[in-house]
Amino acid sequence: MSRAVHPIERRSYEILRSRVDLSHLPPLTRAVIERVVHASADLDYVTDLVCVEAALAGGLAALRAGAPVVTDVAMVAAGITGREALCPVAEAATAALARAAGLTRSAAAVRIALDRVGPGAVWVVGCAPTALAELVTLDARPALVVGLPVGFVGAVEAKAALRASGLPGVSNRSEKGGSAVAAAALNALLYVEEKP
Repeated sequence: MSRAVHPIERRSYEILRSRVDLSHLPPLTRAVIERVVHASADLDYVTDLVCVEAALAGGLAALRAGAPVVTDVAMVAAGITGREALCPVAEAATAALARAAGLTRSAAAVRIALDRVGPGAVWVVGCAPTALAELVTLDARPALVVGLPVGFVGAVEAKAALRASGLPGVSNRSEKGGSAVAAAALNALLYVEEKP
């Protein structure tokens, strides 16, 4: 994806790189960590994020091949630039499934989205730990899971479950996360050929 890099963004990266040197990291891991730090102004992500270069490479290949992108909430979808994302959380069918199955709407939306996209999608979770927890239990066979939900209830556990699952993913160890951070991690892959 080609896009113009704004001078403010360029300056932000200069400041970030003056504060922490990540040049020793593999290129995709560095891109993800830098974009998350850029989006959050939170240097704690340098040590909090868990990236696996091979998983990121697989996700990038899937994105370049046109894999669908699924998000847990509309805020994550809104933050992803240059790609449309599927987000059925607000649909009536999602609410009906949530009631019938005793799930949160976010978890029900994962089931509905999986029925639509099948295996090989890129999943981006930034808000709802229950969405990530549900995804890990399903036979989704994702190309990549960006699992960065935020919160005091269930977020750390859902991210630990993602790491333990063996699924290709990006996560973090703490309660931090959120829509902007999750979207930034995916955008890092979409912008990987650019040098801000």
